[in-house]
Amino acid sequence: MNAALLRRFLITLVLLWLVTTVIFLFVRLLPGDPANTILGAGEQFQPSAEQVATVRGRLDLDKPLLEQYTTYLGRLAQGDLGTSLTSGRPVALDLGLRLGRTLQIMVPALLLSSLLGIILGVLAARTRGGLFDPILSLIGLLGFSVPVFVVGNLMVLVFAVELGWLPSSGYADITQDPVRALSYMALPIVALALGPLAVTMRMTRTTIVEELGLDYVRTARAKGLRERAVLYGHVLRNALLPVVAVIGLQVGSAFAGLVVVEYIFNWPGLGRLLLTAIEGRDYPVIQGTVLLSSVLFVIVNLVTDISYLFLNPRLRRS
Repeated sequence: MNAALLRRFLITLVLLWLVTTVIFLFVRLLPGDPANTILGAGEQFQPSAEQVATVRGRLDLDKPLLEQYTTYLGRLAQGDLGTSLTSGRPVALDLGLRLGRTLQIMVPALLLSSLLGIILGVLAARTRGGLFDPILSLIGLLGFSVPVFVVGNLMVLVFAVELGWLPSSGYADITQDPVRALSYMALPIVALALGPLAVTMRMTRTTIVEELGLDYVRTARAKGLRERAVLYGHVLRNALLPVVAVIGLQVGSAFAGLVVVEYIFNWPGLGRLLLTAIEGRDYPVIQGTVLLSSVLFVIVNLVTDISYLFLNPRLRRS
């Protein structure tokens, strides 16, 4: 158990180092000079050598690559992600503010998709071949196939424009006006949850159906156990092992969907910050946002691996 945990922690540390290195090289290896891009160089405007030198100095691009990398790692160790070229504020300050807003919709969306996906997956497995099975399968298919930007815009059209039940976009501080904040959060949460919900539901149904055909299930039934006791007492725990892994992977999908969801609903989170930084060519903010998202994804996968150890006794003995 301790050896398995140590191995996973070491793997996580290596992944974090690789992530930081790839992000560092990503900005430096882009075609062209980032300084010219930031200054908006083009056919109608060519910045002076002094302007280019100033921007390159602010980004430490005038130093050797190895020295840039060493400085980059040293600043990261101190929590310094640089300064935004657009706002002039520390990138870490902006990320801290936007991360809290992103988690307000991301955490409820993942909880909703996980819990509801497992419940619907169990229901689909119990009623396979019945009336609910094709209906639930259709819901899963729609969740797989319909992109989040289509779902988001349809929800705005139906629930905000046509019915007028909820606002189409905006943000309110949940500590100051909880009711208004929840009304703004409802549509983004549901739009972000539909895709992971479909994946979780299909995986839960598939694994339960597979487990129901194994020998230990037939033995339990032969002992006279009720179907409910067999399903919830024996099958469900084994079936949830791959589902846990899938739920962990949905965090990465959620981060990808956040950019679209926050743009559609004008939600001031990390995704919106990243889009604004890309439009303004604010490289420190782009670098910091991608780094934070990647680190969170790696940490969530570590938590998923640790939960696997507790759910699967065979892994604890390895």
